[in-house]
Amino acid sequence: MPDSALFVQQGVDQPPVVNPKASSFYKRNQAPVHAAQTYIDGIRSGNLSLLSQAITLIESTRADHQRIARKVLEACLPLSGNSIRVGITGVPGSGKSTFIEAFGSYLTKEGHRLAVLAIDPSSERSKGSILGDKTRMETLSGDPHAFIRPSPNSGSLGGVARKTRESVILCEAAGYDVVFIETVGVGQSEIAVHSMTDFFLLLMLSGAGDELQGIKRGIMEMADLIVITKADGSNVEKASLAQALYQNALHLFPPSASGWTPQALTASAIEHRGLEEVLQKIRDYFSLTKANGYMQHKRREQARYWMQQTIDETLRDRFFKHPDMERLLPAYEQKVLEGKLDSFAAASALIQQFDAS
Repeated sequence: MPDSALFVQQGVDQPPVVNPKASSFYKRNQAPVHAAQTYIDGIRSGNLSLLSQAITLIESTRADHQRIARKVLEACLPLSGNSIRVGITGVPGSGKSTFIEAFGSYLTKEGHRLAVLAIDPSSERSKGSILGDKTRMETLSGDPHAFIRPSPNSGSLGGVARKTRESVILCEAAGYDVVFIETVGVGQSEIAVHSMTDFFLLLMLSGAGDELQGIKRGIMEMADLIVITKADGSNVEKASLAQALYQNALHLFPPSASGWTPQALTASAIEHRGLEEVLQKIRDYFSLTKANGYMQHKRREQARYWMQQTIDETLRDRFFKHPDMERLLPAYEQKVLEGKLDSFAAASALIQQFDAS
């Protein structure tokens, strides 16, 4: 026994905080990467596992994954374009997921095959996402005629996943004739979603103050249909009042180029009321815009828009991944932070060196 009172008897060695086998376990449970033709055949046959894996490849930033994804997209493109593309957004608390589950179940009972691409916001700190839509849409997740794919927005502008439009193409090639794109909420994301869908559905909540102040005018102008949700129980009268207010407000906006007159409806996802009317309005819209040629015109314009967006994205990636830029950027950032160089001058200098390299 040592004389010092500070002696500490050797205890049992503590196990490591992180399981040393975790890395191998993760790699073992990753889906293997197949040849492009395997994904193409699987998508055409309606294999949900291969469809999900193909979308994962599209979302990946790895060069080898992107090469396979590009081949899959090129093969699926001729099979796409036959679905009803609906963008769905709404104010916080309007019950987007609840409405989508109820409306989606109604659609599958009507004989449709539904794909739901739900965009989850990524954390600015950890860059992670909850991706909880399959949990929130428990009934629809188990529907054999529905496919739900939550995706992180990965910090892209407006909360729209970077490869959502390509995911739509794969879902259409897999035979889904209705595609929902759910945004993270009212904001810049609606602009991007509007540019990749045919019909824009805005969900609103009654009884939450001045309804007409609860949404930006720009979002209302994009809406083809406004639905006042939770129109059940004691909220029915408030929902009807909100419907009248929005209907009057819609008449103040300039006519749409589609020739369609936006309307406001009420619906209850819990009591499954109003869903038939919502579907009928969507069908009426498609009948009108296909007959007057607006549908074809809009999709061509969308294709041009996304070509430009792809160019922007590709040039941005090349710039930041260029070895010279990776070496020079930290020094220029430090000069900007210290106030030694104007941010515009720094950007101009970097671009000039990028062009010269």
